Amino acid sequence: MSTASRDTATGPASVPADERSGRQGPSRRLSLPPGARPYLPALVLYGVTKLVGLGVFACLLEYAGDYRHKDPRFGGGAHWWDILSTWDGWWYLQVAGNGYHPGPLKPLAHGGVFTVEQNSVAFFPLYPGLIRGVSEVTGLGLSGAGILVSVVASFVAAAGIYAVISALAGARAGTIAAGLWAVAPGAGVEWAVYSESLYVALAAWTCYCVIRRRWVAAGLLAFAAGLERPTSAALIGAVGLAALVTVARRDSRREHGVAGPVYAMIAAPLGLLTYLVWVGLSMGSLTAYFTLERGGWAHHFDWGVYTLDVLRNVAVGRNGYLFAFSTPDLLAVQLVIALPFLVALMLRKRPPSVLVAYTLASILTVLGTQQMFGNTSRYLLPVFPLLLAPAAAMSRLRWPGLAVFFTTAAVASGWYAHYVIFELGIP
Repeated sequence: MSTASRDTATGPASVPADERSGRQGPSRRLSLPPGARPYLPALVLYGVTKLVGLGVFACLLEYAGDYRHKDPRFGGGAHWWDILSTWDGWWYLQVAGNGYHPGPLKPLAHGGVFTVEQNSVAFFPLYPGLIRGVSEVTGLGLSGAGILVSVVASFVAAAGIYAVISALAGARAGTIAAGLWAVAPGAGVEWAVYSESLYVALAAWTCYCVIRRRWVAAGLLAFAAGLERPTSAALIGAVGLAALVTVARRDSRREHGVAGPVYAMIAAPLGLLTYLVWVGLSMGSLTAYFTLERGGWAHHFDWGVYTLDVLRNVAVGRNGYLFAFSTPDLLAVQLVIALPFLVALMLRKRPPSVLVAYTLASILTVLGTQQMFGNTSRYLLPVFPLLLAPAAAMSRLRWPGLAVFFTTAAVASGWYAHYVIFELGIP
């Protein structure tokens, strides 16, 4: 081949057409970072399923119309979405907008079930603090900022659930677990001004960090969870137990060292302890938080006496117990009956000790506490390890069958996971 022919072969014909015509080529397509791509199916399934459930909830609210006649603080509002900022949401917005106003506990003159005046210090600071920060940065009102924080946190939580379950049972099971969390009983608060989504995000990623032996991150996340809600004690205890086991075993101590686990044990409880001590000092008694919970909200640990009382009454069709709401209570009874089966299935999968300890401690806390029994589904929403066995079993199904299941569950969740909690009970 001559030089001229070689030049022709490697010349204009080899130059991209856009360059020969004087035009720039198209910019590179936006794409997810490689590390984020495995999470995409789980997040899409979670998001679509939640949107369907929320849409059904909105339709039911508009059909009933009862919310228009209720107090905006107690399940009412001008629009259906206002419901998402009522009840506990109202308290979080008060903290976000006005801060705390602690002081000595104020006894109520009439006594009865509630013996002291309610105070916003019963609601932990991390979630309302984020609401305030997001509102100031974005210009959204506090209610819109609260919902935004919950929605974003719910996707972080779904990603954390995927990360934990996929590490134990495969990516397909992790994706299904994220979808199951979207339709779990009580899931209606995930996109409301409630702290569940943020707490589950912290709990799931804390457990993942412990499983991966990332002790510094686990300690910091557990610390943050302690500023989120008092039930973080279950998570903090699980982290401490896993760290202690790691230090106690010679092989794991050699492999992972001592400094990381010890750091996690020390850092994990500091957030919870700091807030409880601050409340105690501000209100004149180190046990003020627990006194407020018991006297202001009638919530206290009673070793399951209240739960047993509800189970007996519901079984014989009576409602002679505290905080009786027939429909939410009946669904909660069914969930409690299913718990031993779900726990047994989870244990058969031999999950890491941090998941076992976190699950059992969380269940003990919920069933051993006097509180609104109809909200058991919401209180158990953070116990995501129970999804391990169902997700692993369902991962054997083909996608057409899974599509039918999640479509049906998403539609039904608009009633049992949303409407029942917000309109037929007190969330």
